[in-house]
Amino acid sequence: MSQTPPNDTPFADTCGFAPYAEIPSDTFGRLVPEPASRTRNAFARDRDRIIHSTAFRRLKGKTQVFVAHEGDHYRTRLTHSLEVAQIARSLAHALGLDQDLAETIALAHDLGHPPFGHAGEDELQVQMEPFGGFDHNVQTFRVVTKLERRYPGFDGLNLSWETVEGVVKHNGPVTHKLDDPAWKAIADYTRTSNNPDWDLRLNSFASLEAQAAAIADDIAYNNHDVDDGLQAGLFTLTDLAEVPLIGPALASVRADWPDLDERMVRLEAVRRMIGLMVDDVLAETERRLAADRIVTPEDVRTARRTLIQFSDAMMADLGVLRAFLFERMYRHYRVNRTRSQARRILAEMFQLFMAEPEVLPPEWFGRAGSDDLNRRARAVCDYIAGMTDRYAIEEHRRLFSIDLIRDL
Repeated sequence: MSQTPPNDTPFADTCGFAPYAEIPSDTFGRLVPEPASRTRNAFARDRDRIIHSTAFRRLKGKTQVFVAHEGDHYRTRLTHSLEVAQIARSLAHALGLDQDLAETIALAHDLGHPPFGHAGEDELQVQMEPFGGFDHNVQTFRVVTKLERRYPGFDGLNLSWETVEGVVKHNGPVTHKLDDPAWKAIADYTRTSNNPDWDLRLNSFASLEAQAAAIADDIAYNNHDVDDGLQAGLFTLTDLAEVPLIGPALASVRADWPDLDERMVRLEAVRRMIGLMVDDVLAETERRLAADRIVTPEDVRTARRTLIQFSDAMMADLGVLRAFLFERMYRHYRVNRTRSQARRILAEMFQLFMAEPEVLPPEWFGRAGSDDLNRRARAVCDYIAGMTDRYAIEEHRRLFSIDLIRDL
């Protein structure tokens, strides 16, 4: 891949970076060239654009597991993304990677999630099946390359190639997904960009920074879901005593602090479990980097496997923990009731907007008013996917409650 003419080639040197790290001054640039920032390298600038985006702000009102209005202390997509970013930066620092790029991809990874978490995604997949499908990872890509409209010179955020690549491929190569209609937007992206340097190389792995963000996501949600589930009363500390990872962590806390109250036992055990997972990832990653003779960023992209990963023993323990959370939390009847309500809200709004696009706000009616049903459905989907939980609930009430007709 030839390098793009110098746009955003910053002043930072390579001191402290491992040889396989992404270097900001070596970025392949932006699809629309821009002058370099005087104060930030390319990846830090990407991070700031994500933080200032509308989609990022809306994450504060989007479900992680519990609907955002159910309690002040449960994680939302925003607090989850911040925790992922913190862990990703820590991993990047320990491995000699670019911390800004790892943090940027972590902050961006959930921008495409609709309201009501996975229940919302499941329902939009159903509604969009005849119209090209829905996938939250693809929606994140669409947010950063098209839907955010903040700059006069381009749609989207015009992020660096390495950031867009990480958003698309942080979980590994995606060529096996390209037959899914929802992924057509990504398959078409470089073909329509008229810039051969913007081939996202969908058959290769992404950078180690992107892989750090991906594993940080796993670490964050497995730990904070334990914490949130305990706070919600879906299970107890006693229920966790025999569960791998958290059970031994609880036992070690009690051994060190026999008189500690349950709240502090919970917090300290979760903290220790995060540390245990991070240490495991660092050890396994260093083993893989050495075994696979990884020297350059290109070695990372052409590797035979993911390089930042848990050990086999940790993966086995995580499987048991996830099975416990699935049974006792993700499919708890209280969560199921919320999921059921959420899906009905989105289904009814989607179907109404498709039948009567004139009830959409003017900006969205302009996008959806076409007789082309595929175009209409995509605009309706974009509108709904961008909603917070609270906005979706209120919009549904405005549309379907006769008592509120005077407030329209």
